[in-house]
Amino acid sequence: MVNDREPGFNCSLLSDLGARLWNPDQDVSMEEKEEVPTHLNPINSSGGFHVVSTDKLAVHYTSSQLHGHDVGVVQANCPAPVKTLAYYFEIFVKNAGLKGQIAIGFTCENFKMRRQPGWEANSYGYHGDDGLLYRGQGKGESFGPTFTSGDTIGGGINYATQEFFFTKNGKLVGTVYKDVKGPLFPTIAVHSQNEEVHVNFGQQQFVFDIEAFELEERRKQQIMIEKESLPLSLSHLIVRSYLIHYGYEETLNSFDAASRTTLPPVHVAQENGFMEESEMYALNHRKILRQLIRNGEIDSAFSKLREWYPQLVQKETSTICFLLHCQKFIELVRAGLLEAAVNYARAELAKFFKDSPLCSLLQECIALLAYEEPQNSPVGHFLNMAQREAVADAINTTILSTNPNLKDSQHCLHSHLEKLLRQLSACCLERRALNGDQGEAFHLHKVLSSGSKGDRR
Repeated sequence: MVNDREPGFNCSLLSDLGARLWNPDQDVSMEEKEEVPTHLNPINSSGGFHVVSTDKLAVHYTSSQLHGHDVGVVQANCPAPVKTLAYYFEIFVKNAGLKGQIAIGFTCENFKMRRQPGWEANSYGYHGDDGLLYRGQGKGESFGPTFTSGDTIGGGINYATQEFFFTKNGKLVGTVYKDVKGPLFPTIAVHSQNEEVHVNFGQQQFVFDIEAFELEERRKQQIMIEKESLPLSLSHLIVRSYLIHYGYEETLNSFDAASRTTLPPVHVAQENGFMEESEMYALNHRKILRQLIRNGEIDSAFSKLREWYPQLVQKETSTICFLLHCQKFIELVRAGLLEAAVNYARAELAKFFKDSPLCSLLQECIALLAYEEPQNSPVGHFLNMAQREAVADAINTTILSTNPNLKDSQHCLHSHLEKLLRQLSACCLERRALNGDQGEAFHLHKVLSSGSKGDRR
């Protein structure tokens, strides 16, 4: 069995590498997708005063209003999702009816379904007949223009600023602070004869550009971040530390050469957390091994390890041997040498089936043989370049762990840059917790993706 006494290995390393090697496209911090509203819920509504269409995307007030409680209120089939930057939906006023007493807003689960949104506590509503905003009481406040037949009105929640926002015909009307932390249902209400409203939960393109709205919110966040000035030398040290940590020696040399003309000499202090002398350990060896693995030359990588770090591969069932044998098998599949791959699996991989921490990972790797076109299969990611990089990272980390001057084996698991990103994720999660677990978590891939989209706009 693999255990903490294995040279250069610990349980944290296996856990971390397992997530990266066998789920390369999965952000380990990503949460399960939330249910999103898709239609109106005719069951949980006021009833008797309105009719919900058969597709559950429209409501029609059919009664004659007798008093203030004869409201045709209907909520969405589920609350608005909360683990996102913003949520938004729209209504189209097909007919403003007799008085145009149409409202859009958000209400809590136990909202009194014969009252306009905003008339009761824990509810907010923008009303069409007077343009007022109601938030938890029967008295409204000046907010925006009235709306009537032919208008498209939107309601949203900005979790980044903890605000509700409302739109009219694609233009932002205004915002109001959201002081409700619990689940909120998108809600519409009709209150006079012949009023008819159609709702869009995203099945069709919104009139309001919600993507541009979210992009602007992220831009505002970026501006706030950029106001925090950091010494250029600190950024230089972080980048340099990353290159050293992963053994990118040639890139490091080019980086240093370019930096000489833009930065004054930087003296690295251990008290700042940059122990460069320790991180330079075996840099050339780590560079060579990374290049061999990136080129798919696994036999050569094995040979160099036996020459330089025999203690890492002397145990045939060590985690490092497992990773390299798996990669050799993958390279044979990549080359189309399936018979050779099968023979290699029987000779070198069969021994690992007795090791429960590795068995499930191994089964996924062996599954490449089950597909006529393995590169297009559910396990096709094993054939991507990212797989080679992940194995190279594992070897790199394990070599760093052999440094006799290393005081803490956990120190070599991540570069300073990665530690900063983990701290950023933790801070974002803490901030979200203070907002009732509402708002999106920090996901590096999402940030990079949104940044590239912003460059194309």
